[in-house]
Amino acid sequence: MSHLIHIELDRLEGSLLRILGLVERRGFNIDGAELYDLGEDKRGLSLTVRPRDPSRNTDILGLQIDRLYGIKRLASDPRTGATAPAEKSRVSA
Repeated sequence: MSHLIHIELDRLEGSLLRILGLVERRGFNIDGAELYDLGEDKRGLSLTVRPRDPSRNTDILGLQIDRLYGIKRLASDPRTGATAPAEKSRVSA
């Protein structure tokens, strides 16, 4: 089952690499990603992730994401004000 996670990243060197690496190392496949602009010094990332096995918990992944420097997990898509369904994610760079 896929889960959609919305993340706000500072425009710092390596911030995108840190988040992608964390998700992969914690046992999740990235099925889709969309990167978008949130202003002068911020950007947004919507990730569709799927656990590699049933023992992986997306709530714990979210707590690990929150601990990364310059990265903040968001409750919903800031562009729409509502959470988008995971099936509608797309890859964009």
